[in-house]
Amino acid sequence: MKAFLFFFIACCSTALQAQRILLLHGTAHIGNGTVVESAAIGVVNDRITFVKNSLTQTFTAKDWDTIINCNGQHFYPGLVSANNTLGLTEIDAVRATRDFNDVGDWNPHVRSLIAFNVESKVVETVRTNGVLLVQATPRGGWISGSSAVMKLSGWNWEDATVIGVDGIHLNWPYNKDSYAKDKQQIYSFFELAKTAAFDRRERLSDLRIEAMKACFTGTKRVYIHAESVQQIVDIIDFAAAMKIAYPVIVGGYDAYLVGPKLRDAHIPVMLSRVHSLPQREDEPTDLPYRLPALLKAQGIPFCIQNDGDMQAMNTRNLPFQAGTTMAYGLTEEEALKAISLSVCQIMGIDKDYGTLEVGKKATLFVSKGPALDMKTNQVTTILVDGKFVSTSNFQEQLYLKYRQKYQTESKSE
Repeated sequence: MKAFLFFFIACCSTALQAQRILLLHGTAHIGNGTVVESAAIGVVNDRITFVKNSLTQTFTAKDWDTIINCNGQHFYPGLVSANNTLGLTEIDAVRATRDFNDVGDWNPHVRSLIAFNVESKVVETVRTNGVLLVQATPRGGWISGSSAVMKLSGWNWEDATVIGVDGIHLNWPYNKDSYAKDKQQIYSFFELAKTAAFDRRERLSDLRIEAMKACFTGTKRVYIHAESVQQIVDIIDFAAAMKIAYPVIVGGYDAYLVGPKLRDAHIPVMLSRVHSLPQREDEPTDLPYRLPALLKAQGIPFCIQNDGDMQAMNTRNLPFQAGTTMAYGLTEEEALKAISLSVCQIMGIDKDYGTLEVGKKATLFVSKGPALDMKTNQVTTILVDGKFVSTSNFQEQLYLKYRQKYQTESKSE
């Protein structure tokens, strides 16, 4: 039966896409803290039409193109990886496959979406653990470029795009010897950009300045990468002075030390990788695991991200990073929210993604067991905007191939 279901899903993903899909008898983790036992989820085209208790409803088979009985399994919204080079790199050790670091120091006009590789083998392995959206983010310079929110499924980068340009990424200075000078450079550039944003007189176009305008007059985010107390305090003052509408701190290792300031400034944090060592010798060894709970206790909006070594490949571990926080202060639903709804709220896409709610895009997955536990995360069904996506990847295919080979050889001996 399982083999038939996988075959049917694979066929749907390439040809006869179902338009009306019914998922039955699973535990629905909505993503906003709510859990629905024995849930039924209805999908019409690319939207969720209902989430109900399946035991109190009657469903007629002829009303649906596809019905999947997920008895005992779990429904989750697609997980979202923020601040990631996933899709922009394939093999970190091979320069030709790295497309996330452009020349120059001030590159707000450089867009990551056109470099996004939907055919990436790495994307394939990440998707099969439930991560279905990524904020493809450039690196390098003072302003690295503009990130894009992308689906981990599509024919090409245009098809995969959720938001083509969601914000620019500013790397806040940290060198003590040149800190004041470097900070002044940033102030000067932003002052110029802010003046140009509200100046209606005709002038020669500068692509860098044009790319900055929506940071002051629109909904474009300014993601500011920083870790220390001094950096974070200066960023709060900077965001207020520049009147940036949507500032976001990326990293924020010391954010819990200035919680009231961040809360009052309404600046969310994309928190550093949970699976990390403390940054200072005198800090508790479990501090990185406790940071999400410390931010939540102070009322600071936050999400968990995966920046660090081999971040693209390690994105498959994003759900397990969230799972670790469950032993250090967060509940299961709070941990799930930190990699689903909270990320979408910070990036401004929560109208369509982040939870299993009526009217939202049907981007979700089904797992045999709790998805935040590496022992039980076994994805059996994936939907991206209402379309079935294969739950297999090339690593699994190689495993099955060589298992069969050596099992056959062992029997023949």
